[in-house]
Amino acid sequence: MLAVKDEYEVARLHADPAFRRQLAEEFEGDFTLRFHLAPPLLARPDPQTGRIRKRSYGAWMMTAFGCLSRLKGLRGTFLDPFGRTDERRMERQLITDYEADVELILAQLKPDTLATAIDLASVPERIRGFGHVKTASVRQARARRDGLRRQLLAAPASGQANAA
Repeated sequence: MLAVKDEYEVARLHADPAFRRQLAEEFEGDFTLRFHLAPPLLARPDPQTGRIRKRSYGAWMMTAFGCLSRLKGLRGTFLDPFGRTDERRMERQLITDYEADVELILAQLKPDTLATAIDLASVPERIRGFGHVKTASVRQARARRDGLRRQLLAAPASGQANAA
């Protein structure tokens, strides 16, 4: 969750000369590249499903990836064209939520809350994918997170566990 996997990172990985070498090692002869992408600023939702539709792009995307990878300094600034998308906002909120979860874990950590604390700290591991896949996994992770936070908040304070 804390490792950025945005458009700039995808571009960096594809623009890396190692990617080109790997392709050359795995494929023989004259091959063409096709990239199936849903760029946030260009992609449109499918009218039937509402999900963003991927489009096919040719080998010219390698040049675009090279240019975009050099713009990663825009990440997180007011000039970042991707920073205002719903997905990027959600990702920033996930980081804020995780920081709040760590604070709660530290405040409530006791031997009897350890398992719940570990489960709460592990919730981000449930988040997978991009686009609608990520949105669905975030929805499920948030439901799990909410339940675990309630459990931690309901735990008796230190010194009260054996009071009964």
